[in-house]
Amino acid sequence: MLTTVCPSPASAPYSPPDEAIRCPRVHFGDHTCQLRDRSESVLDAFLRSGIPISHACKAGACGSCLMRSVEGAVPATAQQGLRESWKNRGYLLACMCRPETDLRLELPDADVRITARIDALEWLSAEVIRLRLLCQTPLDFRAGQYVTLRRSDGLARSYSIANLPGDQSMLEHHVRWVPNGSMSNWIATEARVGDSVEITGPAGECFYAPERPEQPLLLVGTGTGLAPLYGILQDALAHRHKGPIHLFHGARRPSGLYLHSELSSLAEAHSQFTYTPVVMDDPLPGMTAGSIDKVVFEHHPKLSRWRGFICGNPTIVNSLRKKLFLAGMNLREIFADPFLHSVAPQRF
Repeated sequence: MLTTVCPSPASAPYSPPDEAIRCPRVHFGDHTCQLRDRSESVLDAFLRSGIPISHACKAGACGSCLMRSVEGAVPATAQQGLRESWKNRGYLLACMCRPETDLRLELPDADVRITARIDALEWLSAEVIRLRLLCQTPLDFRAGQYVTLRRSDGLARSYSIANLPGDQSMLEHHVRWVPNGSMSNWIATEARVGDSVEITGPAGECFYAPERPEQPLLLVGTGTGLAPLYGILQDALAHRHKGPIHLFHGARRPSGLYLHSELSSLAEAHSQFTYTPVVMDDPLPGMTAGSIDKVVFEHHPKLSRWRGFICGNPTIVNSLRKKLFLAGMNLREIFADPFLHSVAPQRF
């Protein structure tokens, strides 16, 4: 067991550590570790101590490090984005957890882990696969949220939900194939229909709420950031949203604009929906050239009454979040889902 304690000011005389000043201890199964200081997360403390725990993004976005506290107070920041029922039962994200008191943690209960099998694999472009999963039991989700997929060897990654919850047993994900990616390369080259995976979730607050059907909606995504936006769009149209809906999908080249034909057809069928495909290089007829943020504000310089959803590349998402606010959009009306790159694959 580690014995590191929180550092005392250099000028203070030495005194033995006591319960009032020592850093919290975290217990997990047969393991116990002590935080190096109060800025260290539980996940970082576990990894530093060689305690195996599943993780991916280390930024509170993927849900891979979901755990449950059975003893000790859970900081609110460790539960952001989790379902209320999970918060009430002590679930937390280890990468965001910086406790003030000792904690005793365990892995998620079986009732938050659902077995699913691969129902379909379809290439939507040279780089994007439509993955459909059939859950063993129905899952209560909203289009645009995300779930964490876990293989039998423990490798975990999170993917947004692109379909409506009409059939709560079916999930659709858009997976960008990264040839050296541990999960995406497995999905692209090895996974087969009928293979089983484990699902944790859903989580996230990037979904459509039908309370204000007249409100203009701005949807901006890059790459497979289209996946949650596609779900949100379908949900809004299914609820007969009356306000304008403007979707901007950005890619470096036209080949990255998967679902281009389907979105164009939806725009023709629904007068309130506008689709603007944006590319950096070699635009085809009907596509706009340029950076997606500039194109967005060329169309909508003022956004004071809009609701915004931005998904995909984290640099673009974080930049756009600030720009939408400066253009007049209320911060509470901006829902962002940055697709963070996973660190080296972790298993437990």
